[in-house]
Amino acid sequence: MMKILIIEDEKPNANRLVKLLKEINADIEITSIIDTVQDAVCYLTSPPPLDIILMDIRLADGISFEIFTKTNIPCPVIFTTAYDEYALRAFKVNSLDSC
Repeated sequence: MMKILIIEDEKPNANRLVKLLKEINADIEITSIIDTVQDAVCYLTSPPPLDIILMDIRLADGISFEIFTKTNIPCPVIFTTAYDEYALRAFKVNSLDSC
């Protein structure tokens, strides 16, 4: 079973991601949906086993790149954002291209 963490501050977007993932594979486990940088850092200090993180760039309390400087990311990240100006910065933190 694939374990996925969603970091997204807009509830409709988070719900859409969950729906799309479940359509792909009903056995996918969403370990948590987190909406702030601070909560993500706390969660990732001792996360359960994760296969992938889906992460928005702009969160309720800052830019998600702050997470990478405050904790260790244990798995690949796919950024789910409409802001293409962050693409180069995303690749510098070893994210995956979803195009």
